[in-house]
Amino acid sequence: MTTQQKTWSQRFESALHPAIARFNASIGFDIELIEYDLTGSVAHAKMLAKTGIISAAEGEQLVNGLEQIRREYRQGLFVPGVDAEDVHFAVEKRLTDIVGDAGKKLHTARSRNDQAGTDTRLYLRDRIAEIREQLREFQGVLLDIADRNVETLIPGYTHLQRAQPISLAHYLLAYFEMTDRDWERLGDICKRVNVSPLGCGALAGTTFPIDRHYTAELLQFDKVYANSLDGVSDRDFAIEFLAAASLIMVHLSRLSEEMILWSSHEFGFITLKDSCATGSSIMPQKKNPDVPELVRGKAGRVFGNLQALLVVVKGLPLAYNKDLQEDKEALFDTVRTVQGCLEAMTILLREGIAFNGDRLAAAVTEDFSNATDVADYLAAKGVPFREAYNLVGKVVKTCLSGGKLLKDLTLEEWKDLHPAFETDIYSAIAPQQVVAARNSYGGTGFEQVRKSLIAARDRIA
Repeated sequence: MTTQQKTWSQRFESALHPAIARFNASIGFDIELIEYDLTGSVAHAKMLAKTGIISAAEGEQLVNGLEQIRREYRQGLFVPGVDAEDVHFAVEKRLTDIVGDAGKKLHTARSRNDQAGTDTRLYLRDRIAEIREQLREFQGVLLDIADRNVETLIPGYTHLQRAQPISLAHYLLAYFEMTDRDWERLGDICKRVNVSPLGCGALAGTTFPIDRHYTAELLQFDKVYANSLDGVSDRDFAIEFLAAASLIMVHLSRLSEEMILWSSHEFGFITLKDSCATGSSIMPQKKNPDVPELVRGKAGRVFGNLQALLVVVKGLPLAYNKDLQEDKEALFDTVRTVQGCLEAMTILLREGIAFNGDRLAAAVTEDFSNATDVADYLAAKGVPFREAYNLVGKVVKTCLSGGKLLKDLTLEEWKDLHPAFETDIYSAIAPQQVVAARNSYGGTGFEQVRKSLIAARDRIA
């Protein structure tokens, strides 16, 4: 059994084997580009008419037919199958059914190579705008929580060991900064996405007197590719997007990991609300952090898509090769994954967790995370910092062997260690003062955090 002859297959004596036709077809996934294929085709038809390559009447016929296909698709009346091979042939065939022979003129001065590149860029341009909006919404939730928790203290960690207490707002602002870089990065990438390959043809341009700048203007591209070979083979923009998406997932995954840890009995810093958690099928006491676990897991999908496209393009000779068909599924899956994860994490932060204030308050008083402040205290009184550092190390060792914390030492014990200690050592090592004192620019001091919150609000306004 063979498939029906294609419009491009008169060079061949027989049609494709059905299995090869299915293997070759991309209609199963590139149908997602249909609205962009129609929009690009409308612009191309208008350009053909403007330059006199086709008549004005034919141009109007093509535009009207394409808009009819758009309506049919939106109403669920146009559902092409595998015989269409790809979205481009599907549209062209349906257009010819609607307007007759004029539909066969739409492909004049155009190849599927530059057509696919145009569709993909139009698609990605819109998705980038949506993801940037989602990032801003996510950041807004971070700032809302931070506003309420400037003076809420949490343990800060290095090497996952208690290091120094910090403001919870300061912690949240760290993720604001990460996602702000994500937002900026996507905006920068969009400059390279928003370049039109339409008119590059298969690889060498065309003999027809086309106006590439006109179609670029109609499609709101900033500029056109200066080299036709580059125009049809370039997938740098897609790789850049996948790399930026991977960084978004890195940041969401890091936050997810902390939410998972913090919701455990061992940490107990947050409680998961029922709206964003699930239970166990056999352990009735369990409440599982499914949202952050899924986000953490889905990061691997996005990393894999980036790696897959890098491998696709690394050895391709110029210009277009069928391998490049593999860019679309990687892009579509990444877009869906990133958008879904951003939505889920925004909901989780906004309404799915509660910070356990009592547990956090206790956590910053039950360790030696104020040891650096003892060294700073002595340094401020003229003791060389390295000498003070070594002295405090001995103090901590002594406390550990005696089952004490620094706050438990008497003034006499402090003075035995060094005569510079006075009663103000107790206020200096109190958690609130430890945090408040770190008032250097970008630090966790409450004054700095409030300034950072104002600046962050201004950035997303």
